[in-house]
Amino acid sequence: MSSVGVLGRQTILGEASLAGIGLHLGLPCTLTFRPAPSGSGIRFARVDLAGTPTIRADVSVAVETERRTQLGEGPEALHTVEHVLAAVAALQIDDILIEMDGPEPPILDGSAGPFFRALEAAGIAPQGGRVEVLSLSAPIRVEHGESWYEAYPADALSLEVAIDFPHPLIGQQRGRYAITPAAFATELADARTFGFAHEVAYLRERGLIKGGTTENALVLGPDGVMANALRWTDEFVRHKAMDCVGDLALAGKRVCARVVAHRPSHAGTVRLVREMTRMARKEKLVIEIEEIMRVLPHRYPFLLVDRVIEMEEGKRVVGIKNVTINEPFFQGHFPGHPIMPGVLIIEAMAQVGGILLMGTVPDPESKVAYFVSLDNVKWRKPVRPGDQLRFELDVVQIRGPLCKMKGVAKVDGTVVAEADMAAMLRDR
Repeated sequence: MSSVGVLGRQTILGEASLAGIGLHLGLPCTLTFRPAPSGSGIRFARVDLAGTPTIRADVSVAVETERRTQLGEGPEALHTVEHVLAAVAALQIDDILIEMDGPEPPILDGSAGPFFRALEAAGIAPQGGRVEVLSLSAPIRVEHGESWYEAYPADALSLEVAIDFPHPLIGQQRGRYAITPAAFATELADARTFGFAHEVAYLRERGLIKGGTTENALVLGPDGVMANALRWTDEFVRHKAMDCVGDLALAGKRVCARVVAHRPSHAGTVRLVREMTRMARKEKLVIEIEEIMRVLPHRYPFLLVDRVIEMEEGKRVVGIKNVTINEPFFQGHFPGHPIMPGVLIIEAMAQVGGILLMGTVPDPESKVAYFVSLDNVKWRKPVRPGDQLRFELDVVQIRGPLCKMKGVAKVDGTVVAEADMAAMLRDR
């Protein structure tokens, strides 16, 4: 899996507002989309609460609740955000601020369509910074109750969704969808939420669907849809696919995978995202020299890192330096007895640490990492031509722009140098 993309990030050009009542809590809410700076991600702000608390749309704060997607808990929680997130994700918007003066977005007509068109009207704006992508290197499977999911490596997001309800208008329905802005607009955006008349009393007893009506949801009675009409005969599976797009946005990155979902639920899709994210943290990330040169300002003869072979964002990095007799420093450092200068071993270690630090910001091309301290530096064995240096750095503490790391350099598994170092990010 990869967390580093190469495309430009996107936000919106202008602002857009929509108002109405929430589906489950039945409370009025005005929702406003606003542009956001690169790297800020998708964030909700509760403008009705003191201090305007914000919540990032991320699986780490998702709560498994009945019939909806919830972010956070307590009075600051946000409920039923899946339609909003589906519209944002389908338009490939990476950074946006979503202000709400209530705990739940307006349900409007029960689909993502009004949100999608409001964002289109506001305009899509490219901005600096690299897109973060969550992709797969191997298939995974997740089961949750009657739901199961399989996800496969792919270059873009696509869905294969199957549902099965014992109602003559639904039964077994299947659909395959490529999730692009154009396809979402015509195939999924306007598919509305649905429920069954015999469940209404039960759900309202549980404090749900207080704002639900036959105008903002498809209510199915024994004889068909009550006081409404279908937009597609398979609108039900389309709506479930649209919900999946919204819940997958909780990855906090653009998802590139072929997802097969059988009887998907909000809780099940959240678990799928959690598993994909967990796998991504374990995956080794290889960064070749071309990407290293995009991140670090150093150039020959002072670029001393050849590859990064492992990186866990904000936690750990492992880099490689192949030492050859052609290194320019061997011409003057112990001629006839070539030994790599110890200060350059530490410099190479620091450059590997700089790559880790740059990975914590959305626009590393505009930053530079300055090392501000070195402690407990030790050189234990000489490094000679033909050796391969392996640098392993672990983060000890990150506080604001300052990062403290502990590093070791190894040759053939033996420690040849070590140091504690601190670095700080600054604008170039």
